[in-house]
Parts: sequence; structure tokens; C-alpha cells
Amino acid sequence: MVVHSRLHGLDVFRGWALFLMVLFHFAYDLNHFKFIDINMHYDSFWVYARYLIVSMFLLSMGVSLALVHRPKIQWHKMYKRTLMLGVSSALVSIATYIEFPHTWVYFGILHFILVASWVGLLFLHLPRFSLFLASVIFIGYKLGYLHTHWLFSLLQAPLHLPPGHTEDLVIFFPWFSVVLLGIALVGMHVEKNIFMASFLSQESPFNTFLALIGKHTLIIYLIHQPILFTLVSLFA
Repeated sequence: MVVHSRLHGLDVFRGWALFLMVLFHFAYDLNHFKFIDINMHYDSFWVYARYLIVSMFLLSMGVSLALVHRPKIQWHKMYKRTLMLGVSSALVSIATYIEFPHTWVYFGILHFILVASWVGLLFLHLPRFSLFLASVIFIGYKLGYLHTHWLFSLLQAPLHLPPGHTEDLVIFFPWFSVVLLGIALVGMHVEKNIFMASFLSQESPFNTFLALIGKHTLIIYLIHQPILFTLVSLFA
């Protein structure tokens, strides 16, 4: 039996991602109900804020994947993870289809993490190649060579996917490069140098709170937006 100790700084880091995400979604709800007027799809601040939050989640996901399945893959944990993420991502798709039928979420961050968790298993013992491939994916995407437009075109009609924007879309390229970076950090044994930095590892009430929510990422992700959306709608 392989026993893995939790990396406190990683929980704090993931907690920061959750904290920022809640603030982001609160602003989204205020904008949706016309309390504020911002363009979250094109305004640079909000676009880059989303990039930061998604990057933090996916980096911590890559690190966690590599830590949990070191030195060998824990298949029972993969099956449990797949069930939880599969049900959760389906609930997100159904809920957003009801609330936003023209912009529903068909491949958001939970859908992405589900797929990336399985693909990431192929690279757990290839840290340097993972780092190299992450660079290739990012550069290839920026140059326009790596994309999933063809897959969207293939699936749009049969799955009735939204023709325009969707409420949340995390495309495989370039975001898988962030997961590979997390895997590479663990494979090259540098993750502790990062997540044991004083900013993340110091004992403080706020860090304790962040670590607590960081340990329960999925459930908080699922419930926070329905709660926020309902509360703001009541005021509206």
C-alpha cells in the first residue's frame, strides 16, 4: 500500500485558485443581473484573470496527478475520480443548458480535467519530455498549428453545440501544456521548492482557510456558483 502525505502548500495554492474563482463568478453574476457593466469576454483584465485562475487549477491538477500516482498508478483512485468528475461535469452541462440554452457548457474545466487526467497518465514517468511537449503545445497553439477547430466542426451538428461562445470552454490545446508542466515539476523533484515557499507554507488563519477549501475543491466548485447566482438574483 502506497501512502501519500499531502503537500500543505499545494492545498493553499489550490485554495487561492478557488478564492479567485469565487470572486470572478461573483463579478460575473453582478454583471449578468446588471448591477455592474463589464465585458468579461473581451475586457483584458477579466480575460487574463480567467487565464490565471484556470492555469492555477490545471497546474495544481498536474502536480496532484503526479504525486498521487507515484511510483505507480493507483487505478482504484482513477476509477473513483472518473466517476466523480463524470457525474459532476454532466451536472454542469445539464444545469447550464437549462439556464443558458444557447451558451451551455459542453467542455468546461471539469470536462477537461476528466480527459486530461487519463491522458496525463501517459506522461507520469516522462518529466523532461512533458516539459518539452508543454513548450511545443504552447508554441504550436500560438502559431496556429495546434487547435481543435476541426473537432468542434465535426461534433457541432450532431451534439447541437452552441455556435458562438459558451459559458466556459477549456480547450485541450493549449491548456494541456499547463497539466504537463505540473507533471514535469513533480518528475524533476522541484514541486516542494515551489509549494513549500513561505507565502504558501506559513501558518496563518487565512492560509489555514485556503488549505481547507483547497482539500474540497470539487464540491466547492459545484455549489458556489448556484449559491452566488441565487443570492444575487434575489437581490435583483
